[in-house]
Amino acid sequence: MAIVTNPNKQQFESALTAKAREVLQKQLDYQHDDAIQLGMTLFGDKLIHNFIDNNTVIKNYYVFSLVQIKWQGEESTIGGGAFKQVWFSPQVDEKVDEIIGVLQSL
Repeated sequence: MAIVTNPNKQQFESALTAKAREVLQKQLDYQHDDAIQLGMTLFGDKLIHNFIDNNTVIKNYYVFSLVQIKWQGEESTIGGGAFKQVWFSPQVDEKVDEIIGVLQSL
């Protein structure tokens, strides 16, 4: 019965989107929050959703789920979920920083 309480794909995607926004705001370090909101509305949300759709894997087990990110041929576990809750490991910030760094250097 515990598998029924695992977060669904939409819950994971919502949590990942919120986390990605948080990390992007820290990375961009803009002084004007309204500029961040406008940029995210125009470009960021679409980029985040495309990245999540194409680069995340959710693995469901009986008692819990794991969310992994695929990047440069590797899969890294960045969080998990159980009982309709989603948690992220501290590794998620490192992984997002790494991805943003690679994208900024392109």
